[in-house]
Amino acid sequence: MDLANAYMDVDFDIHILNRVIATHFFRLGQFDLGECFLREANEEEVPLKSAFQEMHNILDQLKAHNLQPALVWAASNHNKLQEYGYSLLFDLHELQFVQFLQKEQRKEAIDYMRAFISPFAPSHMRQIQRLMCSTLFIGPRLDRSPYQDLFQSSNWDLISEQFTRCYCHLIGYSCQSALQVLISAGLQALPPIIKMVNIFGKERKHEWLRSKQLPLEIELGKEFQFHSIFACPVSKEQSTAENIPMLMPCGHVLCKQTIQRISKSRNFKCPYCPQEVNLADCKPLHF
Repeated sequence: MDLANAYMDVDFDIHILNRVIATHFFRLGQFDLGECFLREANEEEVPLKSAFQEMHNILDQLKAHNLQPALVWAASNHNKLQEYGYSLLFDLHELQFVQFLQKEQRKEAIDYMRAFISPFAPSHMRQIQRLMCSTLFIGPRLDRSPYQDLFQSSNWDLISEQFTRCYCHLIGYSCQSALQVLISAGLQALPPIIKMVNIFGKERKHEWLRSKQLPLEIELGKEFQFHSIFACPVSKEQSTAENIPMLMPCGHVLCKQTIQRISKSRNFKCPYCPQEVNLADCKPLHF
């Protein structure tokens, strides 16, 4: 593969790229490296740095099997977590209950159940019943009980992953690093672009650069789809920054360039209903 043939000199904000790289380091917990990069690039601090520091402080405590910092964070954000369907607070309490049983502290486990876990009965009754039944097997029999899944060491890895997802969601950041997503998507898109350039030649490539669109569709898979995609029902073209979706008063949606083509005068008829539409009444639609 000749990567040079596929190179495209695209205008972009270098400061945004620098901040994406620095945020990637902070997301991984490499704070010294991220700060060094920002200094070398003469960039300002990244707003998410302090949030990621808090996240990694809590993750470090989870690795040490200390649930308290995660419980405090989950309790203070419980309402938001519930809105998104996360059960993090219950799962942390469940793990704390299991810790008591592993230390053969049945009374402490039952007291903890009454104080912190019983309020979840309306939504987690079956799980609570399993926890209570597991107290019958306290001691050496735990690992051979029907509830041995509650005591797997891998549950600590799972709760760390769940906490990371919840934390990133609440600060408005993808669970995956943005830089990682960009590189993965680019690696998938690169082979068909190279093939296209080799077939049509470099002269055609300059035409594509001027249009700011590739003359082929590259399927990247659902894991790379983060926003709704609108395709104009008339032209069958996907919307772009220059050809945005427009909402007509009748409720139907067409791309801007389609509306401009069919509106030879100020008023035109909607292609999907009898209503007359005035161009000035069409509004940009944001997904």
